[in-house]
Amino acid sequence: MGGISSIAFIASPGLRAQSTKTGRKLTIGQSVPLTGAADQIGLAYLNGAKICFDALNAANGVGGYSIEVRALDDGYDPSRAAANAKKLISEGVDALFGFAGTASCDAAYDVAKPSGMLFFAPFAASDTLHNPALSNVFHVRPALADEAYKVARHCATLNQSRIAVFAEDDAMGRAGLAAVSNALVDLKRPPLVASALSPVNSTQVDAAVAQIIKSQPQAIILASLFNSSAAFIRKTRQAGFGGQFLTFSVVGIDPLFSALGKEIGGIVISQVVPSPRSTTLPVVKEYLDALNQTDQSPSYESIEGYIAARSFAEGVQRSIAGGGKPDRAGLQKAFNSMTDYNLGGFRVNLRPKKYESVRAIDLVSITPDGKIIR
Repeated sequence: MGGISSIAFIASPGLRAQSTKTGRKLTIGQSVPLTGAADQIGLAYLNGAKICFDALNAANGVGGYSIEVRALDDGYDPSRAAANAKKLISEGVDALFGFAGTASCDAAYDVAKPSGMLFFAPFAASDTLHNPALSNVFHVRPALADEAYKVARHCATLNQSRIAVFAEDDAMGRAGLAAVSNALVDLKRPPLVASALSPVNSTQVDAAVAQIIKSQPQAIILASLFNSSAAFIRKTRQAGFGGQFLTFSVVGIDPLFSALGKEIGGIVISQVVPSPRSTTLPVVKEYLDALNQTDQSPSYESIEGYIAARSFAEGVQRSIAGGGKPDRAGLQKAFNSMTDYNLGGFRVNLRPKKYESVRAIDLVSITPDGKIIR
């Protein structure tokens, strides 16, 4: 089935507010942290999606439908995310889109589940939400299990058998810890030599540093956001650790670089979307063309939002092919068909099985001067 062609027309800011000529509209509800611990990640993810939908809307939408994003701030608080989901559903949105944070996604899905509301492209969702039995959940990013497997396999390739995990004491951190432990079992590798939790978004990591250092690990995998990660990396190095640090993509690669500066050199970071500056891929070039009409800078979180929006738009296009409608049933059928969609050189599988998405994950490092290397 043919997909949406590359966006040929990017709107100026003044044009973006205009609706399509037909006036037909789909509304998607999004709740992300626009304030709080993960605000830089939430803002970038939202903005990446919006520049895609704005550009599509200015070019007469998708099959004549405009797509409006109704975004609410949850401050990285699961209870607020759940309240926002309830509010958005009561207001009649056509789908929930791009909720962010493991606990927030779980809480929001619990609200969405009774109605069968579509839950599209959650960011850092728990592996529970990747259960194939959940027929109304569609993922653009791989699962934490996939990232953990990729990172653990990398350690195995380097013959690193003494692995430790540092995690924030929240749903995401505990899920990351569990995912690494399970990956080591699946890879038939030795179990973790140590693990430690720290408060969320906190520099109070001294106890975790001491606990992990005494286990003499060769590599430490971090399941934490950028503030805690930066503090832990800095203090662990000061304590004499000279081994490898590896992180999940949810760390926020750009804010981590801002926090660490030149100290970021040598850290391995899992990434689930292409580099936002890799212009050899058509989807990245398209993203940058749209981004250049704004005052925003490229980032991994932003391009992930863009890819999520383009994937949703492709589902809309497929749902109306042959005279259908982009209602819940039509969209659900369309999304189920997107198991190997080539989005400008990037493969999207909205219904992957466990470890199917490992191939889509890159392990990258940042040089002290900010260059990404694979």
